[in-house]
Amino acid sequence: MLRLIGVLESTYYARKKRLTEQPKPGEETVAVGRPIPKYSLTTDNLRISDAQIEEWLMELVEGEEHGYGYRNLAHALYVQHDLILNHKKAYRLCKKLGLLQNKPNKKFKHPRRIAKNRLVTGPNQLWQIDIKYGYVHGYDRFFFLFDMIDVFDRYIVGYHLGSSCDAKDVCATVKRALETRLKPGEAAPVIRSDNGPQFLSHAFGDMCLDENRPIEHERIPPKTPNMNAYIESFHSIIERDVYTKEYFETFEEAYQRVHTYIEFYNQRRFHGSLHKMSPSQYHEAWKAKKLEAIEISV
Repeated sequence: MLRLIGVLESTYYARKKRLTEQPKPGEETVAVGRPIPKYSLTTDNLRISDAQIEEWLMELVEGEEHGYGYRNLAHALYVQHDLILNHKKAYRLCKKLGLLQNKPNKKFKHPRRIAKNRLVTGPNQLWQIDIKYGYVHGYDRFFFLFDMIDVFDRYIVGYHLGSSCDAKDVCATVKRALETRLKPGEAAPVIRSDNGPQFLSHAFGDMCLDENRPIEHERIPPKTPNMNAYIESFHSIIERDVYTKEYFETFEEAYQRVHTYIEFYNQRRFHGSLHKMSPSQYHEAWKAKKLEAIEISV
């Protein structure tokens, strides 16, 4: 019968399935189709996660490209990072971040504080934070490492590992680090970040205004990673020693390997700038007053 009327069997049965599987009243429907990939490719076929692309977009609109629409932003990413981003995905990401030009100017709840030159003379005065992306080959997906480094002793004071990294994960990690690292009543350090969306969120800004332990949060200008050099340096080290040498089949394997390396880095890895001591040993030497007065300009 289908052949007589010129209808393909696949078409008939697909339509029949849709008609017989109509949702009940009140039930939510889910769109059917190819899953949205969580990355885009560069001209060298390198995979860049959506989270990294969002951070690049935020940096663009914070700089001289603030007047660009989503198409020009996509082209700017192609020029600067060789990223191939079609206009549909650029529109979707810009809409998610609230960067579309047809919307009124966004009013930020928390004013921006630009990072300024500082002299660090001891631990817990300045922490630098950032997010590093890794890749799980077995699942063809990225994982996230959010971490914080104390500029004085290079200690990784806290970190989060997961298949995602939202503002709530960042806030929870910072709070745990403050409770572990600081004594009761001790003032919180200045926290310096880039312009990632997690650090621009209302949740992060509200956390910094906690009346029990307020935090001064400062952001580096776009395209100035040198102002966040200590956390960027750690990320280059873990990229070299772990990410490029390991082939992760599962998320658990990646998390365990990163966790083991951070423990090694904090407790046993020697630093030339720390008099051949590990961050933990250097911190203990400072507490015992075995170090000369030090000033670190950042």
